[in-house]
Amino acid sequence: MKSKAIWMLSLFLSLPALAQVDLVKVDKSKRRLYLLQGETVIREYRIALGKNPQGHKQQEGDQRTPEGEYTLDYVSEESAFYRSVHISYPNETDLAQARERGVSPGGDIKIHGLRDGEQRPPQFIQSFDWTNGCIALTNAEMDEFIRLVKMGTPIHIEW
Repeated sequence: MKSKAIWMLSLFLSLPALAQVDLVKVDKSKRRLYLLQGETVIREYRIALGKNPQGHKQQEGDQRTPEGEYTLDYVSEESAFYRSVHISYPNETDLAQARERGVSPGGDIKIHGLRDGEQRPPQFIQSFDWTNGCIALTNAEMDEFIRLVKMGTPIHIEW
């Protein structure tokens, strides 16, 4: 019991409990998601993206992860994936551009964990792009992300 308590304490102390995440930044080209407090990166995660990751999401079904400025607006526990946080895509610009092209911009873009029931090791799953346009973390990372990031936090996604 004592070793478990020590492990829990070390885990707690390793997390920036009082840190205020001001911005979530995604670098699609590096497959990295950063949690920032001011200019300081307090966490970095390896991510998986949509199967067609280069470029901004143009329309529903293109399997691209959007690029630009959005907001993390709510947590969902109900999906085909382990926990998720919704990204406010599409914004007004995305909607206008899709209207001009006569297409649906798509939506339901999230940061989420692995697919429910996934049996392969998380390190393997995260070694390639497999989502339909979302940003994927491991389940353990998703838990930490939700603990550290308040809803309403801005997210900047770039190539």
